[in-house]
Amino acid sequence: MRKFLCFSILLFFVLINIKLNAQGNITNFWVNNGEDKVTQDELRAYNGTDVTNSLWDGDTVKLFGARNEVVNFNIILEAALSDAYNVNVSLNQLSDGNGSSINYTYATGDELFDWTNREIELFYIRYLEIKGLSQMSYESYYDERHAPERMRRPCDSEGHAVEGTGWTDRPDHNKMYPDIAVPIELHPNFTISSRTNQSIWVDIYIPKTVSNSVYSGNIMISEGVSDTVRIPVELYIYDFELPDVPNSKTMMVIGYSNINERYIGLAWPNANTPEDSLSILIRQRHMQLSHRHKISIIDANEDGSGGNRYRPHDYWLPALDGSLFTSEYGYDGPGYGTGNNVFSIALYGRWVGFLRGDNPTQVYEYADSFVNWFAENSPETEYFLYLIDEPSDEEVLEEMEEWCSLIKDNPGVGRKIPIFVTINLLKVDKDYSDLIDISGTTFGFGVTEIWDEVVGRTLVTPGKRFYFYNGHRPSGGTFSTEDDGVSLRVLPWAQYKKGISRWFFWESTYYDNYQGGMGETNVFQNAQTFGNYSEDDPVYGETGWGYSNGDGVMIYPGTDYLFPSESYDLPGPIASLRLKHWRRGIQDVDYLAMAESVDPIATYSIIDSIIPKVLWEYGCAEQWDPTWLRTDISWSTDPDLWEAARRDLAEIIEAAGGNFDIIDNFTIEQNYPNPFNSITRIRFRIPIPGNVNLSIYNTLGQKVETLMDEYLDSRYYEFDFDASGLPGGVYFYQLQFAGAARTRKCILIK
Repeated sequence: MRKFLCFSILLFFVLINIKLNAQGNITNFWVNNGEDKVTQDELRAYNGTDVTNSLWDGDTVKLFGARNEVVNFNIILEAALSDAYNVNVSLNQLSDGNGSSINYTYATGDELFDWTNREIELFYIRYLEIKGLSQMSYESYYDERHAPERMRRPCDSEGHAVEGTGWTDRPDHNKMYPDIAVPIELHPNFTISSRTNQSIWVDIYIPKTVSNSVYSGNIMISEGVSDTVRIPVELYIYDFELPDVPNSKTMMVIGYSNINERYIGLAWPNANTPEDSLSILIRQRHMQLSHRHKISIIDANEDGSGGNRYRPHDYWLPALDGSLFTSEYGYDGPGYGTGNNVFSIALYGRWVGFLRGDNPTQVYEYADSFVNWFAENSPETEYFLYLIDEPSDEEVLEEMEEWCSLIKDNPGVGRKIPIFVTINLLKVDKDYSDLIDISGTTFGFGVTEIWDEVVGRTLVTPGKRFYFYNGHRPSGGTFSTEDDGVSLRVLPWAQYKKGISRWFFWESTYYDNYQGGMGETNVFQNAQTFGNYSEDDPVYGETGWGYSNGDGVMIYPGTDYLFPSESYDLPGPIASLRLKHWRRGIQDVDYLAMAESVDPIATYSIIDSIIPKVLWEYGCAEQWDPTWLRTDISWSTDPDLWEAARRDLAEIIEAAGGNFDIIDNFTIEQNYPNPFNSITRIRFRIPIPGNVNLSIYNTLGQKVETLMDEYLDSRYYEFDFDASGLPGGVYFYQLQFAGAARTRKCILIK
């Protein structure tokens, strides 16, 4: 009887939760959102695992999203017993039944970079073997919990590894991880090897013109001459629209010689040659691909001419004015017609190579020219001088200080040029606050109270900004190929929670691993992209100085002259799945910003539940050595919880009817200073006489103090809020008037 019951339960999951294709060799198929990374050897459905999730009920794919958003899902096809040949997957249309539709259009070659009338894209996913741990992303040598869960050795509750365990005890050692999203048109009929699975990724851009309704269609899966299987897809579209300019600002580097070597076989093409023109086209397509993922690009401002060092090169102009992201250039999607929003002058401090510090006039002219150009041609673009990268020894720091002083002493407009240095924010605050305008920090651990104080001071100082770059577990997510799928979703949430101006990723086309002495990487076959491989370690697998998987490679080359057997001869880039995971987090932040404008208390409750601790909120083990801490990550790696949070945010937004300036008859301004220590000033305006209530709430929605509850005449008012009796943290002040309310956030630092 017990055996029969077990068999019945297994049969239930197979028949109810899992679709079967009895006509061919695809034994099972199912769907997730891609953040639960399925390695190529896994046969979850065939082995009886319950694969249902928030997107997949065992029969239908159920999605939701807003207008001007890209939503996605991942189809997993399993061939448990035999090779499956001539497999084809398609999704041609989603429609609302009333004449409105979201469409797929077949494309090949250059057409793949024309997104007009191509809202639906499908991708054949390629895999990379994880042969060692990413050393630049986490230090698991003293706490296994710093590594992604599926890359950990067995350990106790403090992260101490079980004695005698090694590389092969890590569950996903040497597993094939999904990452390369090749347009399915380049793999129209493919084979799935026996005892493996194959992922097909689907992106759906929701146009601004569609209606608030359910759009339906069918995924079609065929194998040779076998019958076609249909998977229903339902997409509910909320009645609001995500902004074209993302609230989570980013910047990601694309290279010059790296791209040229792969696409044209020549690192430095001459000006006005076909090779130079192709180089410009390819790099502009990198910009477009990134823009489709709501990510901004920076580069070294190089072309074949070697000139125009005193302003952006011509290939940058359509990216800055937004025309590159219009139908004129074959673009449609998020950020239509909006510019790149950021520009780096002299990437990684390269300007020092052609300017001399002993010639101030030349330096002044250089800075003046850029300030004048942006003021006249692109005033909305955030630009900066990338002075130097990661200065460390005293000699370099002294040189940096001399350059900063030289620029700040400029008698012309060039003294206004913002100076950016990748250096710890605490050091800038302590030693260089009058010289460096923007710091770029990469983060491990730190003293929470010190960071709160310095960040608060930076946020309220005019002209000062702070960026974070790359990623490090467990204080945040990482860009490593083997990290959890939600990892890159974490970073934009952390950025929003902590008020970080921009998130910077150091390279996306780092194909020549010169820093690790490894030379050109075959990025279609090797997960390791950065650092040195010098030994096979019994605990870490392949390892060496800086050994990392995916570091510096977020975009794959569509054409590859150096590894021609891997080349698709595609005149443009191929995205990684990590780029898409990052996009999901960036779009989440648009939800957060819109929801906060409606109900900030509920929004911050969601933030605190999803990412209880990030970055310096973790603290450190010892203040005298704030570099380490035994801890696990604070967030869940379950994609369903993240999607539930996104739906909660959508419900908050839609409840406002899509109108986010919902209180027009009175105003309340942001308190100043903010963040503040003890006392801050709140200003508001009452247009007509009436009763006014001004109260303070904590992040749990509990009222902690009523500042005012009285009848007031119509005029501007100022109120000094004394918070000396409250603990430090995030608070909200809410003004209620005439049956409406407006709420703003303030940060108290103690």
